[in-house]
Amino acid sequence: MTEQGKEMALRKELKERIVGNATQAFTTQGIKSITMDDIAASLGISKRTLYEVFEDKETLLQECLRKTQADRDQYFAKLYEQSDNVLEVILAIFQKSIEVFHRTNKRFFEDIKKYPKAYEMVKSRRDEDSERTMSFFKQGVQQGLFRPDVNFAIVNLLVREQFDVLLNTNICDKYPFTEVYESIMLTYIRGISTEKGAKALDEFLVEYRKNQ
Repeated sequence: MTEQGKEMALRKELKERIVGNATQAFTTQGIKSITMDDIAASLGISKRTLYEVFEDKETLLQECLRKTQADRDQYFAKLYEQSDNVLEVILAIFQKSIEVFHRTNKRFFEDIKKYPKAYEMVKSRRDEDSERTMSFFKQGVQQGLFRPDVNFAIVNLLVREQFDVLLNTNICDKYPFTEVYESIMLTYIRGISTEKGAKALDEFLVEYRKNQ
């Protein structure tokens, strides 16, 4: 490998280390409480080196989101290939989301609104996820899992709004964030399911509760 090739490989490795470290810090402690100094110190590098790779904190945050989204896409694509029906996919996504929420400080969701470019990425991704969800619903109807008489566009919008309410109220001072999320999602899935879909949901819940 040439000297230039080695330098590029080292820079790529450093970038990956920074993104991995920053993602962990932002999600577990919130974004505002973590400074570029903190990230540099935790990696044992100078702040100057950090700024050579990422010009500012929001640029770093955007890269963290980009990497997280790419990992999710890869996971979902593999999941879709291995699943027999869309309800399996939706329930697996639900379970994965719960795991993520367990590891994420609520302040992360509050703080990200203060970073316009990063927040725009999140909103754009939510729109893409909504389109994907609508596609799943249509397949679910064809597979006999979801009721054909439901306006899924309305249901999907209501769930998104409920999630926003969840993030912007004090309900989580009284109940755990993940418990509230579970209540919203499981009620939502049961409400749109046929008898066949409800049976599959109940089977999932038996295993899910065993692992809690």
